[in-house]
Amino acid sequence: MLNTGSPFPLGATLSPDGVNFALVAPNAEAVELCLFDGTGQHEQQRIRLPAFTDGVWHGLLPSGRAGLVYGFRVHGPWAPHAGQRFNAARVLLDPYAREIVGAYDGSDLFLGHDPADPDQRNTRDNGAVAIKARVVAPGVGAAAPGHARIAAGDRVLYELHVRGQTRLHPGVPAALRGTYAGLAEPVVLDHLQRLGVTTLSLMPVQHRADEQRLLRMGLSNYWGYNTIGWFAPEARYWSGRAGTTPASEFRAMADAVHARGMELVIDVVYNHSAETDEFGPTLSLRGIDNALYYHLRSDDRALYANWAGCGNCLNLSEPRVLQLVMDSLRHWTLELGVDGFRFDLAPVLGRGASGDFDPRAPFFAAVAQDPVLSRTLLIAEPWDIGPGGYRLGEFPPGWLEWNDRYRDTQRGFWLRQGRDGAAGLGDFAHRFTASSAQFAHRGRAPIASVNFITAHDGFTLRDLLSYEARHNLANGENNRDGHAHNLSNNFGIEGPSDDPAVQAERSRLQRALLATLLLSQGTPMLLAGDELGHSQQGNNNAYCQDNETTWLAWIGAHDPASDAARLSAFVARLIALRREAPALRSTRWWPAEAADGAPGIHWLRPDGGPMQEPDWNGGTALAIFFEAAAKDEGDWLVLVNAGPEAVFFALPAGSWHCRLATDPALDPGTAVQAPQAGTAEVPRSSLWIARR
Repeated sequence: MLNTGSPFPLGATLSPDGVNFALVAPNAEAVELCLFDGTGQHEQQRIRLPAFTDGVWHGLLPSGRAGLVYGFRVHGPWAPHAGQRFNAARVLLDPYAREIVGAYDGSDLFLGHDPADPDQRNTRDNGAVAIKARVVAPGVGAAAPGHARIAAGDRVLYELHVRGQTRLHPGVPAALRGTYAGLAEPVVLDHLQRLGVTTLSLMPVQHRADEQRLLRMGLSNYWGYNTIGWFAPEARYWSGRAGTTPASEFRAMADAVHARGMELVIDVVYNHSAETDEFGPTLSLRGIDNALYYHLRSDDRALYANWAGCGNCLNLSEPRVLQLVMDSLRHWTLELGVDGFRFDLAPVLGRGASGDFDPRAPFFAAVAQDPVLSRTLLIAEPWDIGPGGYRLGEFPPGWLEWNDRYRDTQRGFWLRQGRDGAAGLGDFAHRFTASSAQFAHRGRAPIASVNFITAHDGFTLRDLLSYEARHNLANGENNRDGHAHNLSNNFGIEGPSDDPAVQAERSRLQRALLATLLLSQGTPMLLAGDELGHSQQGNNNAYCQDNETTWLAWIGAHDPASDAARLSAFVARLIALRREAPALRSTRWWPAEAADGAPGIHWLRPDGGPMQEPDWNGGTALAIFFEAAAKDEGDWLVLVNAGPEAVFFALPAGSWHCRLATDPALDPGTAVQAPQAGTAEVPRSSLWIARR
């Protein structure tokens, strides 16, 4: 029997009195709690939730204990064209599930509609195979004080995949490779600390369901952007060690990251769910209260708004849906130790019933006033495929945003000179100093621009310099998926090359791009594996490749003579140089041009004269002179040459010492060696950084 219980908190809450169940389903006619054996395969009892308060069905099970496996059957009308898709033949996952049992297998048993007639209910019962929740003990421990809090100008992001980071790592015990525990291994965190990374940005770790299409091809949604459990860590990244759970192992990993003084950010998907479009499975929200949780089209409420391109969009303009998201974010912060979030397709979160984006939408207002979440690191992917979906620079103050214009400009400047997509000095300089046109407003700081050359979506750095075209046949979409506009350069040979000249040019540009990224103003983000020379064999959309294509190969990474180790050491020197030079990581906007002799940034031609208006159009070489306000900060000089020939630069007066040169032939750390006093020769496709 169930007692009345309480409508709050939502989900399944264990207490000395038993387990309280509470489910938001205001349009439902009744809700049954279904109890299963420990495997989740055998339904043992159905009990109607006895109370309904303010749209919440609730009841207390006095005999309930931790470990109990449960789901819901929700009763109501079947009227797809009116937005209602209730089907009590479907056992549904609690949206607040802390731990999930079972997996979606793509079968028709998960469809709420009849496969032969989408307007009719599917009456076959799926209780034995449905994904379900397990009751867990309260919390794995409140977040300890002293989370890493990195100064805004010091932050260096590192985007990684939990499984791919360690699946092939020889220093990680075999049983822990590809898991949360594997990521916490000292040998893994040692590498990241040596690089100088401050903030780990994990690709999605909330519980996902793979798309039916991928399952039929024997593939999975490796990237994880298909969430169905917003409170539950993905169990596929759990080691399964005795005495642990996915949540406890995730929290231990977070604690290990914090112990190194680093931050932990997770990629989250609140724009859509894994239930996809009107032909997709009924796993949770669709069967609980479809018209509440999703944006439905006004012309036919059987159809979903699809601003995410994934079949549906969660409706955060509904208070109860917003509550789900906010409760989930606080859970990951307070219970699981996360320091921040990167929001996938973030404009969807600010779209109301009309579909228009509003930076003052309920979600942004709720986060801004929340005493916990307002202090976390908030990063937006500032685009979706909805109306006016490109919103770079339009998110609220305090938010950071992925800056794809930075990516395209730097690729165009370094890799496409004389070809389509080339970028000139004006564009280069604008992006190098944090894209003020997009971000210098409403009190936002330069760190709002998350600068990147590569990310999980697209070519790796090595492939950017090895392939002109995508090679995505393994994805099963006839090479139609993925970006076609890569702004890459293969230097005459598609794929790997044994030609020493091609190898040298690729190596030179690889270093130039890394140096540009880590010396630019803003917040730099490295893609995991770029410091090792990781290749995906030209696949620029490896979202479904859970194999050696995406798993980082660590062979030779710890051999100082290997290419991987040398490249990692170069990245570490770049990050150390960024820490050494306050001018390069300034959190204030530079004036367009400082007065002669005044502190600030000076833009110079190779002949030493100030850049003039015509000089910014096109061109491939310039000097960036940072004149410090404080003597202990030192003056800094960055010489840039993206052209095909070496360039001589006239240096500002004084004794300049080379701190780093991207061309391996130059010896950094020594006084400038030049053919005549006051000049420096910068080889083609390279940078030179010095301090006075």
